Amino acid sequence: MKESENIELKRQFVNDLNKEIIAFANTNGGKIFIGIDDDEKIVGLDDIENVELQCINHISNTIKPDVTMFVKYERIVIENKDILQITVNKGSMSPYYIASKGIRPEGVYVRHGTASIPATETAILSMIKETTGDSFEDTRSLNQNLTFVQAEQEFINAGIPFADAQKRSLGIIGRDNCYTNLGLLLSDQCEHKIKFAVFEGIEKEIFKDRHEFSGSLFRQLDDLTKMLDNYNKLSSPKIDNIRRTDVRDYPVEAIREAILNAIIHRDYGLGGYTLVSVFDNRIEILSLGGLMRGVDMDDIMLGVSYLRNKRLAEIFYRLHLIEAYGTGISKIKKSYDNYKKQPIFECSSNAFKVTLPKTTAKQSDINIKKDDRESLIIDLISQKGEIGRTDAEKLLKISTPTANRLLTDMVQSDKIKRYGNARNIKYKL
Repeated sequence: MKESENIELKRQFVNDLNKEIIAFANTNGGKIFIGIDDDEKIVGLDDIENVELQCINHISNTIKPDVTMFVKYERIVIENKDILQITVNKGSMSPYYIASKGIRPEGVYVRHGTASIPATETAILSMIKETTGDSFEDTRSLNQNLTFVQAEQEFINAGIPFADAQKRSLGIIGRDNCYTNLGLLLSDQCEHKIKFAVFEGIEKEIFKDRHEFSGSLFRQLDDLTKMLDNYNKLSSPKIDNIRRTDVRDYPVEAIREAILNAIIHRDYGLGGYTLVSVFDNRIEILSLGGLMRGVDMDDIMLGVSYLRNKRLAEIFYRLHLIEAYGTGISKIKKSYDNYKKQPIFECSSNAFKVTLPKTTAKQSDINIKKDDRESLIIDLISQKGEIGRTDAEKLLKISTPTANRLLTDMVQSDKIKRYGNARNIKYKL
């Protein structure tokens, strides 16, 4: 009986027995014989029952996830001496690791020849992918020492319980009773960050201000929203009698939806930061992760929603941070309906960028109430007899989609009539 890739000999119980158990469970299984010296001498055990109990308690208390279902104990006799044979099968929830060390090379072991050695980070990630699949959210987090102070407060504010049972149903705790990457994203230890920068002028040359937001995604959302609010100034472009109309440099809803999209739809499997840049004339929000397979920009503009992080989106929805799936871009576009400048959406294979143009405080860009717009349209038709869509755009200084919606609403409510077809559509009273 010699030590090999699947056989380990121990003279007696030792505290590093867990390393051998872990190595076999993470590799191809094996057997450990306690009571046999390294030089293959049969020494036996005086109190085999006590040794077996020590092994059971040690393995149960020091190894995660629970490996006990893959470990079998058997008492055998060799040369009239008691030997404890421990059979370890390959586990289904690797990587198994020493609880006090975590899912790191110093805590994860694999079998190599006759030795149990620390696993490389590449090997650890490969084991995680093999046992949990390709979904980043459902994959076991490498960091298991997580706290949820900010997340718990969000759930309390929403009146939703946040005990272990809820964490399991939401996917924060996986089937192996370990925290998932979704849990990591919502935890106070979240390692994915947002970089914020303010530049002088319209180029990335001179920094005026910069910050880095970390912690739970809930914390990052709050911190970034407050910071952008400081740079979204109020102006007073119009005073009608004693009433004043205040307009911000950027539609508040557009900023919020752009931030939420960047956080919820980011590919957290990629390294790097979400970047938010403020210029004199625009805000750029760049998040990692291109479009999902089978989806193009036309689909996104139409409101098609393919969720990369389904569980994360579900949690944000349950906490009323988003109203519905796939409405973010349409809300951003709609918030710019009454402005000449329109948001820009760009996508590469690994990134998505939203550019929000700074609105001006001119009369032409002031938000006109729907009833007032309809009255102006009716007055114009009265003067000209009939108008086209472009006439409405020029009169109200609105975009083509907004003009189409406004005129269609007026037709459906029988305030005006539509004539013609294709490019020769006209509107009359």
